[in-house]
Amino acid sequence: MNWTLDQLNAFVTSVKCGSFSAAARKMGKAQSRISTAIANLEADLGFDLFDRSARLPVLTQDGEDMFIEAQAILEQCERLQARADTVATGEEIALTVALDEAVPIDVFEDFFQKLSIKFPLLKLTIINGSQADIAEWVNDKKADLGFLFRVNTLSDSLEYLSLGFFNQALIVSPKHPLAKIRKPTLVDLNQHRQLVIRDRVGHSHEKAISANHWYIDSYYYITALVIRNVGWALVPEHVLESDWYRDQTIRLSAFHVPDALQIEIGVVKRRDSGMGNVMEWMLDEIEHTFEKL
Repeated sequence: MNWTLDQLNAFVTSVKCGSFSAAARKMGKAQSRISTAIANLEADLGFDLFDRSARLPVLTQDGEDMFIEAQAILEQCERLQARADTVATGEEIALTVALDEAVPIDVFEDFFQKLSIKFPLLKLTIINGSQADIAEWVNDKKADLGFLFRVNTLSDSLEYLSLGFFNQALIVSPKHPLAKIRKPTLVDLNQHRQLVIRDRVGHSHEKAISANHWYIDSYYYITALVIRNVGWALVPEHVLESDWYRDQTIRLSAFHVPDALQIEIGVVKRRDSGMGNVMEWMLDEIEHTFEKL
């Protein structure tokens, strides 16, 4: 076995980027070094990873199988290095947590209270965002952990742990025309403006049901505009726990929109980041907390 991690990295990056030249740009190396690394890897393995007969190299069947294995090896190496870094530096003295603005307030207030008691010397920073903001901040190392409602795609550098699901409610103002229908069809909903959640930077948003829709980055502001009779919306049920929100909105049957009735919440961290005692405790504690809900 003579292949190296540098060769595997060149191979995996080339597959993800679609070409040797794109991989070279991403890795900051000359294209010739990428091509040579992959050729040497093929020689060490004893078979071709790419079919080079086309304009761009295409994975062979053996190459597709090796791509899966190579990714797993590189990911495990990242975890190993992260663990070594954590052992060398010891327990975290400071952490930044990114929090979706619509997570259940009471749950996380209790969670952070327990954290303050368990680790009284920890310096904690909490930042709030919406949707893909959270994942982006963790990926860019602006936050160590992120608690978010699941978005469609996550960077390969992130690990995601699902914590559970929350039900969503279909709400309108008592003055809204849909309030008289109570069990609206998709045709009914499409005739009126929908208020749809999105992240703050505009990279991710929920799929709209109505052709007439607005994008807004806060479930609470969406609910406030529903109360103002601006449109209808799907929001997590716990957002409506406030007596004000509950009394000022009408909840309709969502029988005809079953695919949108649940929203997943989870936690993300970078795969290459270490986990000391504090982060391990946080992940265990929040997982146990959601298991009880």
